[in-house]
Amino acid sequence: MNPIFRSFLTHFFAIAFFAVVALLYFHPVLQGKVIYQSDIVQYRGMAQEQEDFRRQYEEEPYWTNSAFGGMPTYQLGARYPHDYVKKLDRVIRFLPRPADYLFLYFLGFYILLGCMKVEYRLAILGALAFGFSTYMIIILGVGHNAKAHAIGYLPMVLGGILLTFRGKYLWGFLLTAVAMALEIQANHYQMTYYFLFLVIPLGIVYLVDAIQKKHLKSFFTASGLLLVAAFLGIAVNATSLMATREYAEWSTRGPSVLTINPDGSTKTVTDGLDREYITQYSYGLSESLNLLVPRLFGGGSVEALGEKSRTFEFLIDQGVSRSQALDFSNNLQLYWGDQPIVAAPPYIGAVVLFLFLLGLLLVKRRARWWLLAASGIALALSWGKNFSLLTDLMIDYFPLYNKFRAVSSVQVILELCVPILAVLAIKAWMAPQTPGDKKRKALIISLSGMLGIGVLLFLLKSVFDFTGANDAVLERYYGEELVDLIRRDREAVYLQDTFRTMLFILLAGLLLWLNLKKKLPGKWMIISMGILIVTDLASVDLRYVNKDDFVSRRQLGNSFPLTQADQQILQDTTYYRVLNPSEGLNGARTSYFHKSLGGYHAAKPRRMQDLFEFHIYQNNRRVLDMLNTKYLIQADEEGNPRAALNPDALGNAWFVGRLNGVESPDEAIQALSSFIPAQEAIVNTKDFPEVVPGAFVVDSTSQIKLHSYTANALKYISENSNPGMAVFSEMYYAKGWQAYIDGKPKSHFRVNYALRGMQIPEGRHEITFRFEPDVIQKGSQISLAGTALLGLLLLVGLGIGLFRKREKH
Repeated sequence: MNPIFRSFLTHFFAIAFFAVVALLYFHPVLQGKVIYQSDIVQYRGMAQEQEDFRRQYEEEPYWTNSAFGGMPTYQLGARYPHDYVKKLDRVIRFLPRPADYLFLYFLGFYILLGCMKVEYRLAILGALAFGFSTYMIIILGVGHNAKAHAIGYLPMVLGGILLTFRGKYLWGFLLTAVAMALEIQANHYQMTYYFLFLVIPLGIVYLVDAIQKKHLKSFFTASGLLLVAAFLGIAVNATSLMATREYAEWSTRGPSVLTINPDGSTKTVTDGLDREYITQYSYGLSESLNLLVPRLFGGGSVEALGEKSRTFEFLIDQGVSRSQALDFSNNLQLYWGDQPIVAAPPYIGAVVLFLFLLGLLLVKRRARWWLLAASGIALALSWGKNFSLLTDLMIDYFPLYNKFRAVSSVQVILELCVPILAVLAIKAWMAPQTPGDKKRKALIISLSGMLGIGVLLFLLKSVFDFTGANDAVLERYYGEELVDLIRRDREAVYLQDTFRTMLFILLAGLLLWLNLKKKLPGKWMIISMGILIVTDLASVDLRYVNKDDFVSRRQLGNSFPLTQADQQILQDTTYYRVLNPSEGLNGARTSYFHKSLGGYHAAKPRRMQDLFEFHIYQNNRRVLDMLNTKYLIQADEEGNPRAALNPDALGNAWFVGRLNGVESPDEAIQALSSFIPAQEAIVNTKDFPEVVPGAFVVDSTSQIKLHSYTANALKYISENSNPGMAVFSEMYYAKGWQAYIDGKPKSHFRVNYALRGMQIPEGRHEITFRFEPDVIQKGSQISLAGTALLGLLLLVGLGIGLFRKREKH
């Protein structure tokens, strides 16, 4: 058979196999069901107005008023012109969700190992080990789709980098450029950023090697090509990158304009997120052993033990009905680690970690060093506040590190590196040039080391008290005896999973020993090891994401059932806002039906968050009035939501009699405590020096009304016999909203810390605000040019490749 055709068939069937495995794991999708992802449900609430606008007008709004009083949709799935990379991505992810992301994990890792010259059987094994790593599955269960999307393309980017450093400049450059374009398009910049902590040690190792071998020219040639490839990947995604950067400055990811806290104390001003917020999710040092033993610290925040728990038996003995006891024992709070909440442990796999250790002993290539270094860096950074010396250093001095929260997420680099070295360990084991004595010694050391950790965990059991952070609360509700039994259940899963880990390590060691003794051929050893790895990982995955997480499309469509309060509010067809105090700033249910003051997003509008912290949470009703909060959703005596009318809501726009000047954002937000929004407005003259404070005449004939509304355009009609000062209950966003009076451009400015203000001449006028962001037009032109250049280079590369193969034959 022609070698090229044979290679094509091999890769084709490997890819087909990945598709089948992804569909089998998420088999309910074959029945037309969809996975219920909590974060995606919240996203649907946030994006509902955007979706309605698309259907009605067949264009993109780029602004939504349904959340946080108004915000750009740049991080809510906005669709940009000339986004051809997204079309390529959809071709790659052709399976139904979430099987498409699992398939992407497999495919990306398979391509990576191919670039590392790993034969196809081992590449398939490695792909399964990477894709079924518990963290990869869990993020699909909760709906971190963008994170899964970005992680799926990271191995491809790494493959391109390694290919380039190996001297395969053409294909390495092209793979890196395409993979980087797809990676950035996935729109989870935190994952892309954390990839640096793998690339940096990799580059250092290759630089040292180049110095030793006097191959610096090759190193710098490869580095230059990789920089160009990265630049192309960025250019192709220029619109989303530029728009995100612009919004980030306006959001909680940008610098705070305030130097005070709500209580008046001095605030530590940073250009990123708050230190406590960044490190809220930090892994405990000993908790990191969850990578080896899944439920060492209880597993997820809620675990289902069913009838096998001591808690269940106790409840039955106390006369609790079987159904109630089962319901309680299927929602046990077993987690007793350092983090506020955990969906599941980040289990890499006992077998995979055992092979990783074996790889440290057998693999003598450069890969061992950069994989070990990157893994160590990722693990140390994931400890966050539990390793404050390093974390504080990174937050204070490492560029952009303070822009991202949940430092525990950096463990994705560990999840990527460990299976790579595990596969290289098997490759080295099977290499004819590896001496048998060396294999035997490495096996004994690895097996002894891993089993030694297991024995140590058994011995250390008595050191732990298995007390969780919420146990005091549980005791108040359920009593000390029941909580003590929950602790015993934590101890039980600790022991069970430690024994389980040791069993899988012993089985993996046995397979290697049988192969060493020539009683198990290499081919069957790989297959057996693959089955063992998948059994190990998938059995843990299924504890947290399984068929029970799937619902019918109809059920998913009813994620936000219409309440009586919603029905009451929706009878009002004017334009207004709604506050649901039970959601506050963290919930998108209200956004699904109404124009909400709250919402659900990791990067909230900074000034709206400030308004909540300084005033709304302090029950300053005047701030609610100026935000046109016409309805509040409150619970009645029976706990049912009811709509309460706010008769003082000021409406869409109004004229004020006085414009007061302040000289700082601190003064502006403090002034909202005592001002009368219907009569006066506040402007920071440092930001808007052209605006002159003063008094304005407002008589009985003065009025301004909203004439028409869409998400990206608002039209008002004003009537005033004198020049007036108008306040609009809309969020001020300078880089996009353009104002016009009678069709002619008119400047507007920020008032009342967050809203729009405008001075309007006397008479009758039509005032229009349109969202016309320059960043979309500029970015799309760069994206088009970048895509055209990348496409041309791909065609040239394919042509050169075909020509070279023809020359060889």
